[in-house]
Amino acid sequence: MISSRAQIIPRYAETDQMGFVAHASYLPWLEIGRAGLLKEHKMDYRQFQAEGYWMPVLEFGLTFHQPAHYDDALVIVTILANRPSFRIRLDYEIKRDETLLATGFTVQGFVNRLQRPVRPPANFLAALDLHFPRTKETSAIR
Repeated sequence: MISSRAQIIPRYAETDQMGFVAHASYLPWLEIGRAGLLKEHKMDYRQFQAEGYWMPVLEFGLTFHQPAHYDDALVIVTILANRPSFRIRLDYEIKRDETLLATGFTVQGFVNRLQRPVRPPANFLAALDLHFPRTKETSAIR
């Protein structure tokens, strides 16, 4: 398992009339968490794109537990629990101090410039090797 943490402070424009952070504001925060985790663990998305790979979102979900408000100091915890193969699932926790405000997930695939599904790039797999032990199943996707 690998994880990362990103800090967010909601802007006034991200709130609704009730003073809560609007639900649509959370999805870009997941992207911030995802990009941070990838970059922190040597899987830079910008480098993937330069090499002709993209990771489109195939599925996402959010569950709200408590509201966030304007100017709250929030932390997005992004977790990659399992070694991905053709798809990558990331889980997220959004917290204010120790209070869990929301949980979520994204599932993404790997595609090439022609938008065809492909295996992850070699440098992505090499970065994963640093964090996840190789098994016979994961060796087969190389």
